[in-house]
Parts: sequence; structure tokens; C-alpha cells
Amino acid sequence: MADYQILIVEDEEAIAHVMESILLANHYIPVTAKTGGQALEMMQAHHPDLVLLDLGLPDMDGIEVLRQFRKQGQVPVLVVSARDQERQKVEALDLGANDYITKPFGSSELLARIRVALRQRAAALAMGGAGQPERYAAGGLTVDFDKRQVKVDGKEVHLTQIEYKIVEFLARQPGRVLTYDAIMVHVWGPFLTDDNKILRVNMANIRRKLEKNPAEPQYIQTEMGVGYRMAEEDS
Repeated sequence: MADYQILIVEDEEAIAHVMESILLANHYIPVTAKTGGQALEMMQAHHPDLVLLDLGLPDMDGIEVLRQFRKQGQVPVLVVSARDQERQKVEALDLGANDYITKPFGSSELLARIRVALRQRAAALAMGGAGQPERYAAGGLTVDFDKRQVKVDGKEVHLTQIEYKIVEFLARQPGRVLTYDAIMVHVWGPFLTDDNKILRVNMANIRRKLEKNPAEPQYIQTEMGVGYRMAEEDS
């Protein structure tokens, strides 16, 4: 495993220590900032491979820190938030955060989210100028982007144009949570309404066509109050 450097932006010493211990035990190199100002300085000084960003910082809003990070580049940023910060999580994701982790969290969840974000970064770098991938595959589900064809266990599934646009948008960013607003803007554009009922209706139809048990989806997971996440591709 490469020794990835991870910037922890967390003002609660106990939480920061836990994250440092988890990262060190798994061959990552942690560096820690306790304020937004320190985080911006350390981003410039260390050029980390990934950032764990707490939203509740003592000197500035974590959302503003994220905005500044995004002006500097596309380093993966995982937001670390409390359960009552749903609105902030959505805002952070729409501003370009790669994912979020809700406090309190377990070490396995933290490490899984980190691995997904680093794999996404590596895939994006490897693609370079090669263009978009041609297909998505996870379990029995395949999406052929060139043919605009969706299959489950080798059998073609008919989707409406809207349903396909939703599935394709999610499948092009597997493992990443996409907010309701981001999906709706992509699919409906200027015809967007504030109510996400139309998206939920389409998702229910998609799941009936793709999932063996729509009540326990295998391919498209719901992130309550936030959005949807497509399952990671087969390795």
C-alpha cells in the first residue's frame, strides 16, 4: 500500500486522536489541523492525498474551508459531520465534497470511505485524457454507456429516457453519494422544481426494474435526506 498522506481537520482533540490512530494503524500518514486557517496553510505545505474535514471549526465555517480547497484543486474531501448537520452535508456535497462520514463513526466505515475516495482519485488520474469509461458493472448489473443499454443478469432492462439518465449519472460516479438536487439539475435542468417527489417516483420505478428486492436495494442505496449512491464496481 502506498503511504498516502491524509489531512485531518478537526478541533476536537479526542476525535482527532482516534482518527490519527486508525490511520497510522493502516499505513496512512496523518497530519492534523485544529482550525480552518491551519487547514488552508497545511494544504499548501503538505499537498495531502485526501482530507477529512469537520464542518464545525472554531475560526471559520467548514463549508468555506471546502470552497477554498476546491479553488486550489480536486483533492478528495470527506466531510465529517454530526447527525444534525443534514443541510450542511448536502451543501458540502453540492460544493464538491466526495463523501461524508457521520459522527460517531467506526473505524471500518472511516477506512472504507477513504479507500473508495482514493480509488476514485486514482481512476480519474489514470483516465487522464482517455475520456469517459465505456461501461459500469457491479454484481449482475451492467450499464453500457455507448449503447445506452442496461442489463441485469445478462437480460436487457427497458428504462425510460429519464430513468436511464438517472442510472447513468449515478453509474458514472460509483461509490459516491450524489445529492437529490445534483441529480435533478442533471436530469431536468431548467425544468427543475424544489420538490424531489418526481425523482423519488422515478427511483421507485428504477428499483422495481433493477433490484431483486426493491425494499432492500443492492445497486442504488438511499442516503436518507441527502441523495443516492451507486454500488462500487466489481474489482
